[in-house]
Amino acid sequence: ILESFIHAGAINECKVQIVNVHSEFITNENVQEKLKDLDGLLVAPGFGNRGVEGKIIAVKYARENQLPFFGICLGMQMAVIEYARNMLGGTDAHSTEMDKTTTHPVIDLMEEQKNIVNLGGTMRLGAYPCEIKKDSLAYKIYGTTEISERHRHRWEFNNAYLQQFEDAGMIASGKNPGTGLVEIIELKDHPFFIGVQYHPELKSTVENPQPVFVNFIKAAKEFADNKMSAKNAVLQTELI
Repeated sequence: ILESFIHAGAINECKVQIVNVHSEFITNENVQEKLKDLDGLLVAPGFGNRGVEGKIIAVKYARENQLPFFGICLGMQMAVIEYARNMLGGTDAHSTEMDKTTTHPVIDLMEEQKNIVNLGGTMRLGAYPCEIKKDSLAYKIYGTTEISERHRHRWEFNNAYLQQFEDAGMIASGKNPGTGLVEIIELKDHPFFIGVQYHPELKSTVENPQPVFVNFIKAAKEFADNKMSAKNAVLQTELI
């Protein structure tokens, strides 16, 4: 991921400064202080319960404050959970990875994973195809309706909830053509808000930077420029 940011920064002619924020220490009370100086938020992949509630709070901050957001694998799932809790009314919505008793399992174990006992090397691994909807942020990013990206996960978006999400404004803009697995989610009314189930960082190179990273950094750069313009306008007003 860090290398992918270097590649994306070079294409956007800027240096990407990474600020590591430990999500286990993010609360509703301090999220503004911890994230207010950022120009974009990436919620990274991971496993397990550590820091999950902090990630969800951070996603909510990015969504409500128009901060460019990019979620990868678990990061995408955190965006789904946050939206379910705060926009769909499922206050206990969660992933069954973290809460097996949730009454709103918006993220659930993949069907082919449910009977696996010996876990070593049995995740959904390798490259899989994805079909992208036209007139979506994902289509603007990739410029095509057919892509292939690499995966490493067991849990997925629960399609039983898909219609509710899309009715409320979170769109499944990319799906696996064979299984219907949701690969990409995005928000209609946000400058840049995207989550991907796959791992785009695994295909980024110096010569061929990964397009989601490139466009995320472009959006973060625009966010920073707009913030600076607004600050200068205030200063100019104060000086008059």
